[in-house]
Amino acid sequence: MSFLSRDATIAGPGFSRWLVPPAAIAVHMCIGQVYGFSVFKKPLAKVLGITVPGAGDWTEADVGVAYSIALALLGLSAAVFGKWVERSGPRKTMVASMICFCSGLILAALSVKFHQLWLLYAGYGIIGGIGLGLGYIAPVSTLMKWFPDRPGMATGMAIMGFGGGALIGGPLAEELMARFTSPTSVGAMEAFLIMAGLYAVMMLFGAFIVRVPPEGWKPQGWVPKAQTDKLVTTASVAVDTAWKTPQFWLLWVVLCMNVSAGIGILGQASPMIQDMFKVTPAAAAGYVGLLSLCNLAGRFFWSSMSDIIGRKGIYCIYFILGAGLYLSVPWTQGQGSVTLFVIATGLILTMYGGGFATIPAYLRDLFGSYQVGAIHGRLITAWSMAAIIGPQLVDRLSVANKKTMPPEQAYNSIFHLMIGLLTVGLLANLLVRPVDAKHHVKTIA
Repeated sequence: MSFLSRDATIAGPGFSRWLVPPAAIAVHMCIGQVYGFSVFKKPLAKVLGITVPGAGDWTEADVGVAYSIALALLGLSAAVFGKWVERSGPRKTMVASMICFCSGLILAALSVKFHQLWLLYAGYGIIGGIGLGLGYIAPVSTLMKWFPDRPGMATGMAIMGFGGGALIGGPLAEELMARFTSPTSVGAMEAFLIMAGLYAVMMLFGAFIVRVPPEGWKPQGWVPKAQTDKLVTTASVAVDTAWKTPQFWLLWVVLCMNVSAGIGILGQASPMIQDMFKVTPAAAAGYVGLLSLCNLAGRFFWSSMSDIIGRKGIYCIYFILGAGLYLSVPWTQGQGSVTLFVIATGLILTMYGGGFATIPAYLRDLFGSYQVGAIHGRLITAWSMAAIIGPQLVDRLSVANKKTMPPEQAYNSIFHLMIGLLTVGLLANLLVRPVDAKHHVKTIA
């Protein structure tokens, strides 16, 4: 097993750092399938009803709980295993992620076969969610070490694959279910199994080619520039100290509010556009894929822009522009314009993705590069909370609203609620100040 150790992944002379982004993207593209989970909601809600209507099927809200559990476990496992990831290196972590995530897909297939909701929660939710957390933080930490000259761009590359996961996963799942649908099956079991096999191969490819830089490595010819941004430190803060500072918790709120305002919409994307504009399931799957593309593009674009604008400024843009776009969404539905709706929600998802990609660089600015992967792991517990707040607000409120109003109007009040969440995030971001020097590590072993 020495092949999996951190020492075995130290890059040798002549290794190109540009080989690391494909490894990161390969893993993140796979685990990012979770963003396309909404295409399974309607099929899983009629596993039994396809043969015997009213035979005790799960509701779409019941199915959606697995999505919330998976994303909650992503944050919790990243926090718990953050130090282990730093010690063990990216290759061992990526393999562990593959085992957990693909096992979760297999258990999800069994939950369909035996119609056991707890298996879906335990497999896709808990075990798969642990795989998400492990696979999420290892590439981020590794790429920031390879690209100290462009940390925002580096985190954008590391995380954009995750945002693009549904671009492949949504249409792939829809196509597989269509291929295996029969008078007695919705095709979901077969789709889960095939996806588990395909993703295992891709994630092992990423684990094979990933490397970490030697101690003291820096890009050839690179000289760190003198910093004029007071938020950017040249010192470092240990993870056990960082999470006790007010800056850590302000960023926790920033991430939580940004994620809550986007993740619920993303998790309900397929049913939402079908209810609001009466599009076909195939068109809805395409919409999920488009949102995934926006999520992916936003992660690279906005995080790269943060290298120019600064992290605090870019988050102000996320929150202010995002609130304006959410305000416009009910109007697009009232106009019956699916095009304007897609444009507005697509732009929202670029900033949702951008928020994920920018936060590691924001942490590096405030706390330095020492143990930034572990600090990031603890911070994305905010994602765990958001994974409960966002999807459950959207799922439960939309179900309740459909009892008193037409389905196409059931989401309007939810969009207004998202504006409130973004306002809270904006206030937290404005309060961020430099970390007190008393928290800096004096000597790094």
